Parts: sequence; structure tokens; C-alpha cells
Amino acid sequence: MKREPFENMPDVMNAKQIAEALHLSKAGAYNLLSNPNFPTLRIGGRKLVLKQELITWLKSQTKTVAKEDGK
Repeated sequence: MKREPFENMPDVMNAKQIAEALHLSKAGAYNLLSNPNFPTLRIGGRKLVLKQELITWLKSQTKTVAKEDGK
């Protein structure tokens, strides 16, 4: 049976949850949230990410790396 990535994570994630999901430090998660290519959702002063957007972004990054490696 195939499991959905991050199935136990909430649909909208903050920096702490992103750090936990990606095994990053909280500072690393904030660096991602500051990246203009990262799918950030701003609500007030908070930076959040939709779980499905994070998964899509990760897949696109994986494909980009594979193309750069000539695969």
C-alpha cells in the first residue's frame, strides 16, 4: 500500500512543521520560506505553506536536479 508523503502533517504548515517534515533546522525552514521560488503563503506576518504545494515543489526540485545531472 502506497502512503502519501507527509500524511501526518497538517494541510497548512508553519516553519516548525516544515522543519520537522524535511528534517531541517528551524533556520533552514525559514531560509526556504524566504526563497522566492518556494510556494509561500503569507497570512498577516506569518509565512505558511500548503502541504500539497510543498509536495509539488519537492517533486519539481527533484526533476530539476536529475536534469542537471544529465539523467
